[in-house]
Amino acid sequence: MKFRIIILFLLVTVILIGEKLVAQNNKIIPGEEIVIDVFKLNSPRIEFGVEKLRKALLQKGYQVIVNRKSPVSSGKRNIAIIDITKALEEYPEMLTTYERKHMPSKEAFIIESEKNGNINLQGFSASGILYGCLDLADRITAAGKLPQKINKVDSPEMVLRGQCIGIQKSTYLPGRNVYEYPYTPETFPWFYNKKLWLQVLDSMVDNRMNSLYLWNGHPFASLVKLKDYPYAVEVDDSTFKKNEAMYRFITTEADKRGIWVIQMFYNIIVSKPFAEYNHIKTQERERPIIPLIADYTRKSIAAFVEKYPNVGLMVCLGEAMEGVGKDDIEWFTKTIIPGVQEGMKALGKTEEPPIVLRAHDTDAPSVMEAALPLYKNLYTEAKFNGEALTYARPRGEWAKLHQTLSHLGSVQIENVHILANLEPFRYGAPDFIQQSVIGMHEVMGGNGLHLYPQASYWDWPYSADSVKGGKRLLQIERDWIWYKAWSRYAWKANRSRADEINYWSNLLAVKFGCTNADGKKILEAYEQSGEIAPKLLRRFGITDGNRQTLTLGMLMTQLINPYRYGLFTLLYDGESPEGEMLTQYAEKEWKKQEHIGETPVQIISEVKQHGDKAVAAITAVEKNIKKNKEEFKRIKNDMLCYKAMAYHYAEKTTAALDVLRYKYSDDINDLKKAMPLLEKSVSSYKELVALTQGTYLYANSMQTQQRKIPIRGANGTFKTWAEVLGPFEKELSRFKYAVDSIYKRNTAAVETSSLKERLQNAEVKIVPADLKFYAVNDSHTIFSDTALKMENFAGDIKLLNGLQLSWKEQLSKGTEINFTTDKPVKVLVGFFKLKKAAFSKDTTFLKEPELETNASANDYGQAEIKIANALVIKGMPPVNIHTYSFPAGANKLKLAKGVCLILGFVKDDDIIPVYDAGLTEDGVKVEIDWLFE
Repeated sequence: MKFRIIILFLLVTVILIGEKLVAQNNKIIPGEEIVIDVFKLNSPRIEFGVEKLRKALLQKGYQVIVNRKSPVSSGKRNIAIIDITKALEEYPEMLTTYERKHMPSKEAFIIESEKNGNINLQGFSASGILYGCLDLADRITAAGKLPQKINKVDSPEMVLRGQCIGIQKSTYLPGRNVYEYPYTPETFPWFYNKKLWLQVLDSMVDNRMNSLYLWNGHPFASLVKLKDYPYAVEVDDSTFKKNEAMYRFITTEADKRGIWVIQMFYNIIVSKPFAEYNHIKTQERERPIIPLIADYTRKSIAAFVEKYPNVGLMVCLGEAMEGVGKDDIEWFTKTIIPGVQEGMKALGKTEEPPIVLRAHDTDAPSVMEAALPLYKNLYTEAKFNGEALTYARPRGEWAKLHQTLSHLGSVQIENVHILANLEPFRYGAPDFIQQSVIGMHEVMGGNGLHLYPQASYWDWPYSADSVKGGKRLLQIERDWIWYKAWSRYAWKANRSRADEINYWSNLLAVKFGCTNADGKKILEAYEQSGEIAPKLLRRFGITDGNRQTLTLGMLMTQLINPYRYGLFTLLYDGESPEGEMLTQYAEKEWKKQEHIGETPVQIISEVKQHGDKAVAAITAVEKNIKKNKEEFKRIKNDMLCYKAMAYHYAEKTTAALDVLRYKYSDDINDLKKAMPLLEKSVSSYKELVALTQGTYLYANSMQTQQRKIPIRGANGTFKTWAEVLGPFEKELSRFKYAVDSIYKRNTAAVETSSLKERLQNAEVKIVPADLKFYAVNDSHTIFSDTALKMENFAGDIKLLNGLQLSWKEQLSKGTEINFTTDKPVKVLVGFFKLKKAAFSKDTTFLKEPELETNASANDYGQAEIKIANALVIKGMPPVNIHTYSFPAGANKLKLAKGVCLILGFVKDDDIIPVYDAGLTEDGVKVEIDWLFE
């Protein structure tokens, strides 16, 4: 059937072109005159493609005439450009109903030569013609001449193939919160650089990408003015005009290249001037939908759609608003969609601009079910491997979510997000990337790609490399192989391994002026190093989110007791192959149980081999490099960094297994076995410090309080390996002291601080005054409307007084406590910890602060677990204690709907020990964190 369709299209072509003149001499002669026929075609995309084709011919010595006046070519050799869709509009009888239903992609094209050497280039849309012109131009460039014979039918597999640019910063702006970045020349000077934008867009069209995502929390106040809210604009008039001009320039130039610009925004965020004028916060996750904000947001969207009609919207319902629940459905269906529809009405158009629903921190299937009857041109988007790259074939409930979205009848877009485990070293493993795209199709049901920069997302357009003279490298230049690989496989995923090795080896050989055999060695280095970071994170990591910087390493306590650090179990349950964590492996080893799937010991061995092979491959060709020598040196240094990191983790995790064995054996010899391994891990880390000093400015581009693993990275601290070396040396020193103390039977020196009853109640005045306190150590009922009592609790909280709240009211209204205090205080909040995936629904317990889904989860210093497994309530989940810090004066603690515990108020300068109390209904769970603290 497909063959018949092609034959019919070719017949239409013949009818449109008319008779061809008798063939000239078929031999191609440099200087030969070529006519490009573009009769009746008037499109910026076609013009762009034809110009690319014309230049390719000129560069190879041809004379080129572009004919727009006549449907019949002259006697000269010609390339006939045909829009098949328009042809079928004139000859509808050419296709049956079945054939019309099964038309190829709109981006498809056909290139076929005739016996006389003329070429018919046919597209199913302006984009199809554009891609056909680019394909033919590439062939001319590669072969040095116009092909004599060609017969190609091609189209992309993925509907959307795009990359994103964050119009955001690595740190907060003064007086603002996360995601709040107005478009100004001071904050984003690169945004106003037309030359840079053309370079970006040209690289995208070269890679056949067709969508560009611009990320910003609240872009509207920088791009539109509202009659009803004139005070909401965040920039001065001069900047506003610049923003208008640049946005139109970007979208116009993108459209020429077949690229759809998609503007992303968060909900619910309002502009700073709007918030100040109305005496509200710019964003407040627990705030219900109020008419004022809904009206402002709806009108902002309407004005944006009216002003920029060719731009799509990407909506993030979660993170800045409460997330899963009825509010996100109401906001999408009663604010977002009506805003778009009002903009359409103002334009007098009925064609719906596309809306992409981001599935992050929202019940996307329920939102889509409610929205599809109201609006048809909807897409969904969800993270492929969280904010990392770990595994090509996700599984479990995470895969089911994507599969559910892909069956809604709209296109499901797979998002390759922040890549926190790849920062900042180069990553260019085509095989891993190819297998990931195949997994997107076969496992997730995805048919679109939304690609983040490989590293330094928050520092766009620059990479983290430190270069002599202070020059900054551009991400799109440094990481060319990253963008090219993802886009190549988004176009077509299943390609033979042998062909791909040849393809990439040749590209690398050309880039570095070496032989194809040497190019193959460079490819091997990329492929081997490309396995290290994914394998390390999926077996040893705390989270798939960007609160962990993998390349900076991990503390021993994070390896031996990950639950204390808010372990994000989705990483292991969905974004990794079936296997075991360090703690699970150690327990099974002790109990002599059978191991399942991918094990830590297996990964320890594999990452060292990958590091050795990557360094060996890159070193083998070093003397043969003729071009781009400085960049090659940087690649080699990255390979050395990957090897040092692999060995550091391998040695440290092997030591962790010995330490975990001690947990069961109580044999000091297990700790003695761990000692030299931990020492080696510090030595390997020192190698990493040496390799990165002078070559990298930082490890992570997000330098805010969201960074937690291995060390809290607020205000740009602990962003380099040299800074983190100190804590690693300190834990080694502490471990030596602890082992020595055990050896001398001086156990008192290493007792945990949890036995100290040192936290005291701070004086606060609660409003309303009828709220009752209860003494933690008094076996009192902890809720006003249940009989639940504490059966055990950590010694640190013994003297505190908790607030007796209503279980039912916490479920129906959430928790709101107004209080005044003369001195700064911390509020101790107990969260019931269920073991569940991040996206699953829970209608009972308040979700623990979680930076993976809530960027404001550390605004009060609440993201870190202070005391894990802190108390026992019979029949209830374990409780982790977090603290919220407030200044002196009148304050409000506002929490979303869900049951939690308010365990008391203490002075803000009271030091609360961070530890795992290990309390369970079955007794005290033994933890050994004290060996390193």
